[in-house]
Amino acid sequence: MYPPDLVKPMREDLTRNGFTELHTKEDVEAAMKKEGTTLMVVNSVCGCAARNARPAAVHAVVNGKKPDNIYTVFAGVDGEATDLARSYMVPFPPSSPSMALFKDGELVHMIERHHIEGRPAEMIAENLMDAFEEHAS
Repeated sequence: MYPPDLVKPMREDLTRNGFTELHTKEDVEAAMKKEGTTLMVVNSVCGCAARNARPAAVHAVVNGKKPDNIYTVFAGVDGEATDLARSYMVPFPPSSPSMALFKDGELVHMIERHHIEGRPAEMIAENLMDAFEEHAS
């Protein structure tokens, strides 16, 4: 587990832009029952999360069509919530950071860490926005 003061600014990168944090298994269960499209971002302290993933997720949800629900879990902090969120992302292996788009609870688009590392935030955001265009209402 990481100290709260360390992850606070990393959490706020997403929450100040409309993402709701899920801290418990119950939070994740309730979120995944919601109808419509849901973006789940697995946040982390790794460098590619700060450099590419978080800015891409924010850019994607503030420009154009966006999912009905936008959530985040924090790997290495909210362990049970992250584990449960990742269980909805099977068959993809756990990775941090990562982003998953669901439609009515069904996984329809996945961005794994290896799709994030070494790619600019703009490219990742375009990938998300294309998925939003296809699946969001």
